[in-house]
Amino acid sequence: MSQESNVKRPTTQGMGNNPMNRGGGWGAMGRPVEKAKDFGGSLKRLLRYFLPEKVLLSVVLTSAILGTVFNIAGPKILGLATTKLFNDLIASFVVQVKNSVTKNELRQNPALPLHLSPVPGVEFGYIGRVMLILLGLYIISAIFIFVQQYLMAGVAQRTIYKLRKEVDEKLSRLPLKYFDGRTHGEILSRAVNDMDNISSTLQQSITQLITSVVTILGVLVMMFSISWQLSLIVLVTLPMRIFIVTGVA
Repeated sequence: MSQESNVKRPTTQGMGNNPMNRGGGWGAMGRPVEKAKDFGGSLKRLLRYFLPEKVLLSVVLTSAILGTVFNIAGPKILGLATTKLFNDLIASFVVQVKNSVTKNELRQNPALPLHLSPVPGVEFGYIGRVMLILLGLYIISAIFIFVQQYLMAGVAQRTIYKLRKEVDEKLSRLPLKYFDGRTHGEILSRAVNDMDNISSTLQQSITQLITSVVTILGVLVMMFSISWQLSLIVLVTLPMRIFIVTGVA
């Protein structure tokens, strides 16, 4: 056997289908950014892993909705205290102005049967009760959000554990020809980086999507309950702002 036969030459097998040779930008670990060939099919396969966790997922969904609803209701309750404080200050200012006019009239004609009105103060008891209700809402919202994140973290980690186990079993069954036709970084990225991306998506993106949708719907309902005219103005100008931000960003 010659010395040259012991040297492993680079192979060109699979160069046309190797993602390292395709364009479209580069992702983590030196691999190019790729789009899923069958996103719907991959999503259906991923959802099947959640079937054993459907009870916990329903609790996560309920906790996310309730936590967001209580958080949205906070500004509405705070508005009651703000309105009460504003009304008390305006009433106090009006009475003080009237009393100053009455004092001037009494100085000019002391015989007039005029009396000074008592100046109303700020009803801090009412504002304190509103603040306690607001504090309770935020505490309840924080509890629901904590439960949602805690349960979703467990669901995501158990799902990723199953995926990692299946990937390990699949790699042990693959022939050597598969490893010869691909770089070590590509295989490592499939087993490590892609799994981390799925884990972060399951643990954060899904719950953020749920809370974002509930927040948008809740804020719209709150806006229309306060002033439907201003709400319509916001909705009409919103597409224009989205167009400008999209062009800039």
